[in-house]
Amino acid sequence: MAYDDLRSLLRALEREGDLTRIKAEVDPYLEVGEIVDRVQKAGGPALLFENVKGSSMPLAMNVYGTDRRLLKALGLTAYEEISGKIGGLLKPELPHGFVGVREAFGKLANMTHVPPKKVKGEAPVQEVVLTGDDVDLEKLPALFTWPKDGGSFFNLGLTHTKHPETGVRNLGLYRLQRHDKRTIGMHWQIHKDSRNHYQVAAKRGEKLPVAIAFGCPPAVTYASTAPLPGDIDEYLFAGFLQGKRIEMVDCKTVPLQVPAHAEVVIEGWLEPGEMLPEGPFGDHTGFYTPQEPFPALKIDCVTMRKRPLLQSIVVGRPPTEDGPLGRATERFFLPLLKIIVPDIVDYHLPESGGFHNCAIVSIDKKYPKHAQKVMHAIWGAHMMSLTKLIVVVDADCDVHDLHEVSWRALGNTDYARDLTVVEGPVDHLDHASYQQFWGGKAGIDATKKWPEEGYTRDGGWPDMVESDPRTAALVDRRWKEYGL
Repeated sequence: MAYDDLRSLLRALEREGDLTRIKAEVDPYLEVGEIVDRVQKAGGPALLFENVKGSSMPLAMNVYGTDRRLLKALGLTAYEEISGKIGGLLKPELPHGFVGVREAFGKLANMTHVPPKKVKGEAPVQEVVLTGDDVDLEKLPALFTWPKDGGSFFNLGLTHTKHPETGVRNLGLYRLQRHDKRTIGMHWQIHKDSRNHYQVAAKRGEKLPVAIAFGCPPAVTYASTAPLPGDIDEYLFAGFLQGKRIEMVDCKTVPLQVPAHAEVVIEGWLEPGEMLPEGPFGDHTGFYTPQEPFPALKIDCVTMRKRPLLQSIVVGRPPTEDGPLGRATERFFLPLLKIIVPDIVDYHLPESGGFHNCAIVSIDKKYPKHAQKVMHAIWGAHMMSLTKLIVVVDADCDVHDLHEVSWRALGNTDYARDLTVVEGPVDHLDHASYQQFWGGKAGIDATKKWPEEGYTRDGGWPDMVESDPRTAALVDRRWKEYGL
């Protein structure tokens, strides 16, 4: 099973020598970010900063910075374990499209060990309750990570909202700029469910309740990043990952629930139309996103444990702590992507492409222009619609071997015929598009070409150069004789 809370995970990591306590005073202005960026790029341990300048609260960083630690946090030995369980939700039916995805996850609600449950009495996260003038966000260690950032940010606060009309809950992960002691900037991009909740409330002339939880159980933290359909409760998925129900508690000042075993929770209301400039911010693209107006959340209440700690991450040019989280998503959701696009054999979202910028897809090609059909299906598949480059290869190509993929993409293509260029929605953070929110995309057909596709050269498509199997086996047997 996954760990019930952040603290138990940190204790386990320390026992295994995979957590380093830093007792020296460190400055959240640039210094912490520089330390963490170096450690995570070197594949180093989780970090616990015990003496953060300006705060009495320890700061946990790089907790999910390696695949080993994220797998451990989720109680797994391989990401494919969850892929198999998700695949099991799809049987015995053979669902199709987005309806099939929703039906599959709808089964979670009928599993008694999965739905969240409300705890009785006080929860650990409400051992300390601060309201009104006692609220001071400047006592929480927010990070000023990159020199041109527009301020200090909380980068791992899990944001809870609910649809004003349907009451459907949403859990999301967004960066949060600390404007002052009681104000947080909500960076809600146009494709996000929480932004839709805010817009619906604003149209109704109502304020929107918001709760932001820090230091949550690992399964909850991961679920906040998962690309689930908008009407699927992330806490159902978190319970599915954790192997048991997530314990929840009612907030003190807003009509929402948060994890009972979180470390810190901030609660507030968003007034319609109240905006403040947010950013710039050194983002996971490796570039600064510009300053833009975003909703400003006034905080009325902070609850926490008696000796709380805060968890955050550093984002920037890959590789970063985003890497393991993105790889988990890639593996977990392969069965669901196959529902929407059943032609897919496997896929890979390279971290160097920020995961959503590039998708490498293998197919068992069955007819002319099959690759182009798959490209367009992916561009119509939920958040995969933001993919800027799709490379389609044959099933015998390992999509995770970028050398092999590059060899196919560079050598198997005639770009006058095999390159597909379209326009469509792109990520809010995409700096390369000539206008915001939409831009150009490309698909490369790197599969073996058929005569029906216009490949008419004498002799047909050539055979790949490969070793003779019998000679290869002979050399294997005699390898030690060669002295190599």
